[in-house]
Amino acid sequence: MEEKKHTFVICAYGKSQFLEECVKSLKKQTVQTNVICYTSTPSDYINDICLKYNIPVFTKQGGGIGKDWNNALSFVKTQYVTIAHQDDIYLPDFVEKTMDAFNKQSDSTIVITDYAEYRDGNVEAKTTNLKIKRLMLNVLNIFPKSKFWRNRVLSFGNAISCPSVSYNRLNLSDFKFKENFRTNLDWYAWYDISSHYNGSFRFINEVLMYHRIHGESETSATISENIRSKEDLEMFKLFWPDFIANMLMKFYEKSQKSNFK
Repeated sequence: MEEKKHTFVICAYGKSQFLEECVKSLKKQTVQTNVICYTSTPSDYINDICLKYNIPVFTKQGGGIGKDWNNALSFVKTQYVTIAHQDDIYLPDFVEKTMDAFNKQSDSTIVITDYAEYRDGNVEAKTTNLKIKRLMLNVLNIFPKSKFWRNRVLSFGNAISCPSVSYNRLNLSDFKFKENFRTNLDWYAWYDISSHYNGSFRFINEVLMYHRIHGESETSATISENIRSKEDLEMFKLFWPDFIANMLMKFYEKSQKSNFK
């Protein structure tokens, strides 16, 4: 049997009604992959679902999303990894096409896939927000090795959906997520990887996963609590003078409203 080179690590917490659907999608991949689960909130609910699908469960003390993601990565043994969000759905050829991209460009640090939003059982792939993000990612893909070019694209907003990203750990030695961010730890991660690690960002212009939008998600919570806006402004200030950052925020905040439509 060919050695598995990729791992899905599910970050599970609480009692998500969507966890089992996510697990099923990971188990239906067209190529072999490891599937493990990490949680900082262990429970019979999570253990029973993972036992049903023969998925090992690991736990450590949490302390926020960034710490949980770093903890989750500490249990991964393979070179390639995707942090699977418990609410999302991965299409059967997600790993196959992601690994094809890594194999074609061995210098890649991350591979990003296109995605659709999944809301109330409906798949939405052509919202205005998604079209803008798709455009930004295609622009990024023109010069995927250029740190300057990548950071120019990132300076206009976070077009990269973190559940669609897979990481080449061999090219990301000592990488860790920023633990004091609650919502923009992913945007900061792309900035960190782009600025401080050599290698390519690769975008697969094909919908390979569904990102579930619902009122109980962490994204929706941080928008409601105004945490998102504060962290967005902090990110813009990494790239721009204050007056430009404040101006960009006026446009960027409009995109947050899509989480509640």
